[in-house]
Amino acid sequence: MQINLDRKPVAALECDALVVLTFEGKPNDRFKEALGEVYASGEVTGKLFELTLVHHPPGLKAKRLLVAGAGPIDKFTAAETRRLAGAALRHLKAKAVRSIGMLLESRFDSAEHVSAAAEGALLGDYEPDRYKSEKKDTKVVDRFTVSVPGGDADLDLALARGRAVGEAQNLTRELVTEPANKLTPTLLADCARQMAVAQGLECEILDRDRMQQLGMGSLLGVAKGSAEPPALIVLRYRPAAPAAGSAHLGLVGKGVTFDTGGISIKAADGMEKMKYDMAGGAAMIGAMRALAQLKPPIPVTALIPAVENMPGSRAQRPGDIVTALSGKTIEVINTDAEGRLILADALTYARKLGCTHLIDAATLTGSIVVALGHINIGMFASDDRMAERVLEAARLAGEKMWRMPLDEDYKDQLKSTFADLANVGGRPGGAITAALFLREFAEQTPWVHLDIAGTAWLDDTKPYMAKGPTGVGVRTFVNLAMNWRN
Repeated sequence: MQINLDRKPVAALECDALVVLTFEGKPNDRFKEALGEVYASGEVTGKLFELTLVHHPPGLKAKRLLVAGAGPIDKFTAAETRRLAGAALRHLKAKAVRSIGMLLESRFDSAEHVSAAAEGALLGDYEPDRYKSEKKDTKVVDRFTVSVPGGDADLDLALARGRAVGEAQNLTRELVTEPANKLTPTLLADCARQMAVAQGLECEILDRDRMQQLGMGSLLGVAKGSAEPPALIVLRYRPAAPAAGSAHLGLVGKGVTFDTGGISIKAADGMEKMKYDMAGGAAMIGAMRALAQLKPPIPVTALIPAVENMPGSRAQRPGDIVTALSGKTIEVINTDAEGRLILADALTYARKLGCTHLIDAATLTGSIVVALGHINIGMFASDDRMAERVLEAARLAGEKMWRMPLDEDYKDQLKSTFADLANVGGRPGGAITAALFLREFAEQTPWVHLDIAGTAWLDDTKPYMAKGPTGVGVRTFVNLAMNWRN
């Protein structure tokens, strides 16, 4: 789908349908001739996601007018622009509309809204139907145009940024959609390598032998039960002229391409969804694709430990003790708490590579879903300044996060009689003890952990996005790197 920017008067924009916003209690007077009847009938109220299609609007070259309810005007942000663009595209695509325009007027024609409109359109256009052999009545949108009559010159850059981020988020969704027989750790590494070559990033893949040489016993322990070998994917972006003493951001994402739970096996109900257990790693691959194009001012390194967690004859058992790259010993109480084990070695390795600030993302615990549902990402931080950076990046990205506690009192739950620490701390505060476990391996480096278990997957289709993976985190990571100030 082509994404364009148009600065001509909106009356001159040729498209099959033009999307215009209307707010609660505030009719769109600009199109009162075309919309007078639907306003008078009460059909249009301005409620968020209310979509009303009007054919042959007078005074326009557009063949149709889609009136998109935008909710209260005082609560309208770029996040609503993003979702409305997706909702409008999905609504019109179902009606076989091939070219769409979206008008951003007056106070909503800024760079952030233009970027959000482009992102929303791309996200709304994505369908996870790659493996359907019969696609009945396949409909395609050829062109989405953001209309900003007389808009500023910098809006072209905003549109390009929105396109880059939207495509990156869709790459993440594509990877998470792939079933485990189509995306093993080796194949995930191949995808990352291909992306890196195409985008001009450095890529290194550590295999089992190299990880054994380094001493990554925690990561390798998880991989023992699978016939598929593990991989540690390392992607590097280096700015052309990094500032002296600049930060080096490390992005670490959990890459469990399928999680049975290992010997501590999961229940069968819903296990098919466990292909999504690499959503954190996929988000880092997507973010690096966007950053390669947008070129942030600081170096960024992404590390994705990729494994399958299987109950094979060689699988690690509850009670096993492994030695992590950091030298710490871990008693494996529950093999289904495997994400923290692979992230532990990846966080240590990120520090060894010179990363000065760390953020990890993982579909880590069911506990965070109990605490926050499917709305907010659970955020844990060892450093207040780092927490503020990530929260601001998330706010700009329209991704909701809630900071959770990391009180030392919870750490007692991770005590082990036989090793330095246990990999689980019991059911109470499970998301917190998981984060405290990871903090042991971030050590003194400013670090943020994002538990995305509740937000990485949609169980139901939304007006603006298909059912399945969301690509959550990509926009936050891009904003964090692009707006970094030392």
